[in-house]
Amino acid sequence: MNLVNYEPIRAMSRLQDEINQFFRQGDHLPVFGDGSSVETSKWVPSVDIKDNGDEFLIKADIPGVAPQDIDVSMENGMLTIKGERKSEDKEEKNGYTRVECSYGSFYRRFSLPDTADSENIKAKGKDGVLEITVAKREPAKARKIAVKT
Repeated sequence: MNLVNYEPIRAMSRLQDEINQFFRQGDHLPVFGDGSSVETSKWVPSVDIKDNGDEFLIKADIPGVAPQDIDVSMENGMLTIKGERKSEDKEEKNGYTRVECSYGSFYRRFSLPDTADSENIKAKGKDGVLEITVAKREPAKARKIAVKT
């Protein structure tokens, strides 16, 4: 008979990770919250979005990822941030290793309002924080359309 070391905390953590991954996958699941963002990835960087009046400011915590390894794009009103934090090879000593940081690719998408100017977006990375500024444009004005008979 072989003895198996059972670690309930680790098993619970793995279960939580699998549940989180399930709810992040695909478009077949309902969107919870306000529906303004879609998250799909192994790990998700924390993001703050602020309306500064004349621009939107988006800050994402992405430590360990070089700015040149981050892809920011805008298409059809959706701002996309994606990249990858590569894992480091760790040397195991005395059979003990502890890895708490998440590694792998990340992918975040945000729906921006019509006032976002997709032609005027700037991104910079410094000290593990990605800052994206999206300028605003004047909203389209309502106009009366004559109905012909």
